[in-house]
Amino acid sequence: MAHDILYPVSWLSGPGIDTLPHYRALPTVSNDRRAALLTLERVDRIPTLHQRRWNLPNLSILFALWLAVFVAALGTPALLDDADATHAQAAQAMLRTGDWVTLHVNGVRYLEKAPLPYWIAALSLRVFGENSFAIHLPLALTVLGLALLGYVWGRRAFGERAALYAGIFTLTAAGVFLFTRIFIPDALLSLLLAIGLYAALRALDTENRRPDPYAYIMWAALACAVLTKGLVAIVFLVGALAVYLLVAGDRRSWRRLRPLSGLLLFIAIATPWHILAALRNPAVSIPAGFGFPAHAGWTWFYLYNEHVARFLGHRIPHDYNKLPGSLYWSLHIVWLFPWSLFAPAAIVLGWRERHHLRLNKLCTTRSFAQRSVLLLGIFSALILVFFAISTNQEYYTFPIYLPLLLLIAGALAHIERQHLEETFSRTLTFAHAAFTVLGLAIACALAYGLWTSRHLPFVPDIGALLAHRDVGGYTLSMSHFFDLTGPSFAALRLPATIAALAFAIGPLTAWVLRRRGRAMASTLSIAFTSAVFLIAAHIALVRFAPMLSSHNFAETIQHLEQAGEVAPDTQVMIFGDQAFGSSIPFYLGHRVDLVDGRSTSMLFGSLFPDAPPIFFTSADLLAQWGRGPRKLLFVPLEQRDAVDRLLGSRQILLEETSGKALVTDRPLNKPMQQIALGAR
Repeated sequence: MAHDILYPVSWLSGPGIDTLPHYRALPTVSNDRRAALLTLERVDRIPTLHQRRWNLPNLSILFALWLAVFVAALGTPALLDDADATHAQAAQAMLRTGDWVTLHVNGVRYLEKAPLPYWIAALSLRVFGENSFAIHLPLALTVLGLALLGYVWGRRAFGERAALYAGIFTLTAAGVFLFTRIFIPDALLSLLLAIGLYAALRALDTENRRPDPYAYIMWAALACAVLTKGLVAIVFLVGALAVYLLVAGDRRSWRRLRPLSGLLLFIAIATPWHILAALRNPAVSIPAGFGFPAHAGWTWFYLYNEHVARFLGHRIPHDYNKLPGSLYWSLHIVWLFPWSLFAPAAIVLGWRERHHLRLNKLCTTRSFAQRSVLLLGIFSALILVFFAISTNQEYYTFPIYLPLLLLIAGALAHIERQHLEETFSRTLTFAHAAFTVLGLAIACALAYGLWTSRHLPFVPDIGALLAHRDVGGYTLSMSHFFDLTGPSFAALRLPATIAALAFAIGPLTAWVLRRRGRAMASTLSIAFTSAVFLIAAHIALVRFAPMLSSHNFAETIQHLEQAGEVAPDTQVMIFGDQAFGSSIPFYLGHRVDLVDGRSTSMLFGSLFPDAPPIFFTSADLLAQWGRGPRKLLFVPLEQRDAVDRLLGSRQILLEETSGKALVTDRPLNKPMQQIALGAR
């Protein structure tokens, strides 16, 4: 029989006395109600919670949610214009050129991104073909990895119920779903940083006699994170660990992270690509007038412009935004919705048990739960403050989603497991009341929209019916939802009906179950409501696809080529920045020309001597229109007026969708079938 130990009975004590079969409670040795210390006697040869098999029913729930919300959404919609298809082009170019060092978009060097997400996407394209499924499958797998890591971490720190909640919260949080609809590296960065944090915490555990595997996992995860998003990953992970060791007063434990040998592993993984990228993209002479230095290459553009200058707000070109402070902070309530509503309960619980984070004479070591709360809190605070100072986009704080959801899950599970609903009645009532009121308001608004549009016909092209109010310059993730009108709402009847039913029934059901003492059923009801809403949101996204993607224009061009109505040497062009129609070159499988498109992500790469001759001015277009090879010009909604002023009646409209148009400079050829019939 092992020696007696002292352990605090609290949320921060770990999975809880009721879930630890290897402990037996003995009489209390302290009358201090705040410390609530029990003498626990460890019984040998009984497997711990972490050595027991995983809970298959709980894992089945997680996999079922993942399949319903994420896997079912992989095939649709087509790749969206802007970042989604632009990044897909970079992965596609890797396969077609065999260059796995320098990223290319539309044939132009694309030097602002780290390569790991594009390596993974390129491999997926090779296996599954060049389609949206292959591009978005790695994102779905990344979300599954986040959910499973939340389950593993929550199980070790807070118990089985918290583990289930952490996984469920991750799979049903609004921000996790929203920011994995497009191909951006932030989800992968979040997973790698979370793996690094967990591995570091396991390595720092003094009860772990073999810290080496976890230490090296941390260094490898950090190296992969650098290859995913850049040097900022070092700031987040190393900075959080440094602050943690200082705050925890455990400065000597840093040796358990194997800094020397681990750094060598980090260098071996992270540096080869950086060296090759610098060698293959040396400094070139830059013409005056673009704002760049006279000589610049990958080293200046990636290491300085994309890191230091971006942080300071001086990046060239200045094609990014910074959210207003109030919006930056308050939007996290939306990104973590509906679980952010339970954050006040977690904050109150953490404040009441804050004394457990401090060491005392009787308890000389922190539990894994205490260390988890401390590290996750420091990591989240560091990232929030960093991007509050720096330039930012809505999804930049994605890495804090799992840590915050894990803390909320641990707190809620503890409240439910210890039957503390009466103690936390105010915060729980606030969460359920807010969710119910908001749910009923959404349900009523959707019902009103359904009623007013009941006699309107269904129009597949929802973009043609929107108000186009340009809310937030369409840089906000939900800008287009502010453009909805009565006629456009008719195209959203199915998702609106599903969402209205979910919000009318789910929140109130969860509140009733909570009042009746069925805590887990209540939490699962909220998760089910959120999952149904996310499914409805995906259906709505598919309805918005004609406006957000130009896939149908690429299909039209391919059909014209196959039918012989345009010649093989037809010149396909995009008017404006390539981001306006970035899905076109991806689905066509070849680069397209750009008119007045030497901007944003195309600007720096276009200044290299090997840049393809794809850049034209409006004057060039006007001079060549109707001459030489046929022109097929894609015109985004934002450029319709400019093209009308430039070309006037000399343009022939071939297709129009959501205000976007495909025009040509001469009548189409007779289809090959008509030529064959005429010959007969």
